[in-house]
Amino acid sequence: MATLESKLVDMLSGPVEALGFDLWGIEYIQAGKHSIIRVFIDAENGINIEDCAEASRQISAIMDVEDPITTEYTLEVSSPGVDRPLFTAEQYAAYVGEDAKVQLTMPVNGSRNLKGVITAIDGQMLTMTVDGKELIVALDNIRKGNVIAKF
Repeated sequence: MATLESKLVDMLSGPVEALGFDLWGIEYIQAGKHSIIRVFIDAENGINIEDCAEASRQISAIMDVEDPITTEYTLEVSSPGVDRPLFTAEQYAAYVGEDAKVQLTMPVNGSRNLKGVITAIDGQMLTMTVDGKELIVALDNIRKGNVIAKF
């Protein structure tokens, strides 16, 4: 996880949890004047639009006071959804046996995009079965990871 995202997680975890939600993760997409901060919240009984609005107001107020980003950005608050992004070792561990796709910073076996089954997590190392082969990937090498929704 990038340094800014880690700082935002540290800054926002307490206030989001005080609202009764879990801070699932944060994505920061830098795009010049149109940067986006996506904050994913979750709760045992799910998240609705009112929950997102309440969390957005609280997060926005904190961001205005703390001012961790000096450029303009758009704040988006949502549920992780069915194709939930994965950010931490604990989240990957909760989805062992599930299909997932990951985008890597550095290629593993010549590929930056992997799609397969999460088979294990050991510390900061993820094991996936991709096309019948087990691959081990450092979590630090994962740019983006998502569960693949089954319908």
